[in-house]
Amino acid sequence: MPAITIVSLSADLKSQFLDGFAPCERKIILSAAIHRRFGADSVITNPGCRADYLFLLTKGRARHFFVTEAGKKLLLQWLGPGDLIGGRTVLSRRSSFLVSTEMVTDSSMLAWDRNTIRGLIGRYPRLLENALLVASDYVSWHLTSYIGLACYSARQRLAKVLVMLARTIGKKAPSGIAVHITNEELANAANVTPFTASRLISRWQRSRALVKRRGSIFLISSERLF
Repeated sequence: MPAITIVSLSADLKSQFLDGFAPCERKIILSAAIHRRFGADSVITNPGCRADYLFLLTKGRARHFFVTEAGKKLLLQWLGPGDLIGGRTVLSRRSSFLVSTEMVTDSSMLAWDRNTIRGLIGRYPRLLENALLVASDYVSWHLTSYIGLACYSARQRLAKVLVMLARTIGKKAPSGIAVHITNEELANAANVTPFTASRLISRWQRSRALVKRRGSIFLISSERLF
């Protein structure tokens, strides 16, 4: 990876994994990684495969998913620049990935193999603490999702998922915050039927809470969703 790119990333990349490090330390940590590019729809982790690489997303969008025994694809957490993938790689005991991870868009990442990241953790123990904080945030996200399934209506769940996606992977556009997602994907993430998702999205369009276009939703007013 060119040195100029490492310098740029060290200065500009915002990630909880790198919190608390001086610029020179960040540069050392980032320089130990390999620069990887993946096309949209690429799957880079699968359950049961050895967790041999830790990835840090620097550009693009990704998401975790899980395929059930019945073949249903469950969409889990969406990821953006600064997010980690493959956190079990840092553990002292060799482990396997728990979920699959796919690229939503063409993406760039930094990747550390297991020996490299374990060596960096020995040198910079703060990295392990930061990785645990990231893992804690992921657990909180899934807890919120589970509570929502148990306690909220379909409309509330769909609205909360849409607001969360706008905050994490949305891009500002003249007509609102653009979230590139299909009705079926949104329904899956909120645990509602595609029919319910389409009905609610149509209702929100009439109230000008959002605008629906092919493959994208433009959120205009999150307050009107509720």
